[in-house]
Amino acid sequence: MRDHQRGHTSLTGNLPAELDGFVGRTSELGALVAALDTSRLVTVTGAGGVGKSRLAARAAARCAPPDGVWRVELAPVRDPEFVDHAVVEALGLTDHTKRPPRETLLGHLPGREPLLVLDGFEHLVEAVAGLVVELLRGAPGLTVLGVGRRPLGVAGERLFPLAPLGEDEAVELFLDRAARQGVDPGDEQSVRELCRRLDGIPLAIELAAGRLRALSVGQLLQRLDDRFRLLTGGGREALPRHRTLRTAIGWSHELCAPRERLLWSRLSVFAGPFDLEAAEYVCGGHGLHADDVLDALSELIAQSVVAREQTAAGVRYRMLDSVRAYGAEWLESTGDADRLRRRHRDWFMGLATWCELEWFSPRQSEVAARIEAELPNLRSALEYCMTEPDAAHLGQYLAGSLWFCWVGCGRLAEGRHWLERSLALDSRHEQPRLKALWVLGYVTILQGDAVAALAALQECREGAERSASPTAMAYAEHRSGCLALVTDDVDRAETLLRSALRRYREIGELNSNVLMAQVELAMTRAFQGDLPDAVRLCEDVRRVCEDHGERWARGYALYVLAYAAWSEGDVGRARTLLADSLVSAHGFRDLLGCVLSIELLALVLATAGELAQAAVLQGAASRMWPSVGLPLFGSAHYNGPHELCEAIAREGLGDERYEACVREGEGLSRAETVDRALRPARGLDAVPGPRGAARRTQGPAADMQKPAASPTRKGGETTG
Repeated sequence: MRDHQRGHTSLTGNLPAELDGFVGRTSELGALVAALDTSRLVTVTGAGGVGKSRLAARAAARCAPPDGVWRVELAPVRDPEFVDHAVVEALGLTDHTKRPPRETLLGHLPGREPLLVLDGFEHLVEAVAGLVVELLRGAPGLTVLGVGRRPLGVAGERLFPLAPLGEDEAVELFLDRAARQGVDPGDEQSVRELCRRLDGIPLAIELAAGRLRALSVGQLLQRLDDRFRLLTGGGREALPRHRTLRTAIGWSHELCAPRERLLWSRLSVFAGPFDLEAAEYVCGGHGLHADDVLDALSELIAQSVVAREQTAAGVRYRMLDSVRAYGAEWLESTGDADRLRRRHRDWFMGLATWCELEWFSPRQSEVAARIEAELPNLRSALEYCMTEPDAAHLGQYLAGSLWFCWVGCGRLAEGRHWLERSLALDSRHEQPRLKALWVLGYVTILQGDAVAALAALQECREGAERSASPTAMAYAEHRSGCLALVTDDVDRAETLLRSALRRYREIGELNSNVLMAQVELAMTRAFQGDLPDAVRLCEDVRRVCEDHGERWARGYALYVLAYAAWSEGDVGRARTLLADSLVSAHGFRDLLGCVLSIELLALVLATAGELAQAAVLQGAASRMWPSVGLPLFGSAHYNGPHELCEAIAREGLGDERYEACVREGEGLSRAETVDRALRPARGLDAVPGPRGAARRTQGPAADMQKPAASPTRKGGETTG
């Protein structure tokens, strides 16, 4: 971080924009920026509500390191095992392999200079401290800014204790928040007295300012005095500063109408941001009609208890951790906490069911954004299922229903964690267990773990036979065929995939999984030299996808169609198809779809004479494969185009320049790789076809491109 120019905006990172103005803290801000210039680990500590997160975010934005500012919100994380996952996700990394997320981080961070902001770690100190030490040792360019109520307690940590606001800054904050509500608080001396009574704690001041629509500053002072006397027996000076926030939150709670207090406590079951529909379902009833939730929520927003945010998934609401914790205590005291947690679980199980169905629809991108926004709550629901007696089958169902999240949206490692954890429980419910098994088989195939995949799919198949489940049998056969395909057992793959497609037709199953089975069958036909049959199968998939608005499986069909177009010498069409496929895969964070498209696009460009660009893309793909699994699955069939591309590019560029271009590609991020791959190429409409290219190279890669002498066209499967 040190020695780079300041004052510019980082081009990468996930630091959210500030919703409210930043008031005061000028000297603290300068000191924190300076600390980050000289120390690799700085921890901002202080009481809840003192403004640690806001100051840290502003200082991080000022630093603008070369590789961006990445904020990891740890307050919603309850399981120490998920700390590493949370950091991987915040960095936007996608890793399809079975390696632990920490290895993913240690593979990504060296050679880069990012600033990692770990916010709200105090309940996970041991796990976070261990991670930070290992990352700082393994990535010399990394700087970490911790934000918590206590230090991490590791060697080299520089502490930055944050005190409450000074009186003038506290008054400035109160007046700013009052002005935002269109309220003139009047007497400044009363405002100063109020800010002194609140010990200059920003959250307490904002909660007080949120009351100005209904109460004057004098009334606020009177009520606050009453609250302090209640807690301290009349001795104001006896109140420790760290209790002031709790006092202010409790005082604000008492000022709420009964239904607002009730909603406040019930909203505490949400592990992260939530939408109105979820709040109405989870919190409605038992003294609070669902129709009244919006009005009560609006009041809590006006009182700064709840914040409203505009996100990619629509309008959402969130509570600060201190406010949520107070509500959770209140909820426990009412004896209603378990019922609310069950309702929370039920809502998110319903959401997962809806999203699984809508994944095969024009709302596929919307579903991906919705799932991303709901992950903290989905994890909370999964955790409840895993720890609640007699709910194991619900955990298996939920982990299995989220297959599209694990597979289609680049979260294989997390999916495997939940699937294996759910399957370790005795659910005594066959069908959800069978679903979790075939999804685990799918996940482990994509991670390159054939042993685990075989075990899961064999157990699924045996269970399907035992319970006479045609659906589970179809999925078990399908995924077994997929495993055979990537391990080069093409004949067996074709047999299993054809059988699975027949089973799908018999039970009336049509979704993204079914279409992927047909794409995989097309791949077996292409590998056996029957490109016309492969094209027919994938054109059918494309038609069905376009009829239903499906884009994820469509991307894989386009990949096969692009291979066929290149084989027939239509290089321009091949590139167009691959660009479409790549955009789709990148949008869904599907790393496998991305790297397959990039590998084939490199061959297309090499055939077109764009040799340097082809070599750069090969280098970029080589960097991506370790996050996918075994490069090109270790498959001779998938490796053929790669070898042919390398042979063409080496011959045209020479070894030295080819290797230099590969190294250039290895230095590109995934986003930069996609941008590079989508750049227009020259003269793709008039280039030699693959037969000419194949004559310029020798060996298995060349043999693979020779057209079949007498292709045997087998009857394909259609889903239309």
